[in-house]
Amino acid sequence: MGKKLRDILSLINTEWPGTKPLRVMFQDEARFGRITDTRQCWCPRPFRPLSMVTMTQEYTYAYAAVSVRDGALDTLILPTVNSGCMQIFLDEISARYSEDRIVMILDGAGWHKSSTLQTPKNMRLISLPPYSPELNPVEHLWDELREKAFGNIVFNSLHALEDHLEASLRVMENDTPRVHSIVAWPWIMDSLLI
Repeated sequence: MGKKLRDILSLINTEWPGTKPLRVMFQDEARFGRITDTRQCWCPRPFRPLSMVTMTQEYTYAYAAVSVRDGALDTLILPTVNSGCMQIFLDEISARYSEDRIVMILDGAGWHKSSTLQTPKNMRLISLPPYSPELNPVEHLWDELREKAFGNIVFNSLHALEDHLEASLRVMENDTPRVHSIVAWPWIMDSLLI
């Protein structure tokens, strides 16, 4: 995949004139809900650890895009996954990096290919091969977030979940060295045009 990505980026760089830098970003969405993620926990003997559980089916969605070169992470929390919400997210990323030429690499979800989706002028979309989530480093950011911030927590409402998700995403966004260490895979870094 590395050589193919380098060839694609080189082609985009030559066919898309401009002096603005090429910013390569990977994008993904994740569902977060009020279903408790029960995990092992420690407590002193002879006590037994107690962990509350809830199975309410209420969800919200986090959209994320990460710049693999510098570990810059941008996220939005939106109520659903569809082309309308995807448009909001792409427009927001476009505005945040208005001076860059953005190459957004994403999976093949239907709302990523919708005919109603309008790609911003400073952005190009590239699809990952079908059924290959292992090629998207954002998947590992979701794993990190769920492991570090969502174990054994019960949320009384969807609003409480969204508040916790927002705070957790903000901590991750502000820790670019940690994000970079998770997403800077060698085959991706070797593909970037330096």
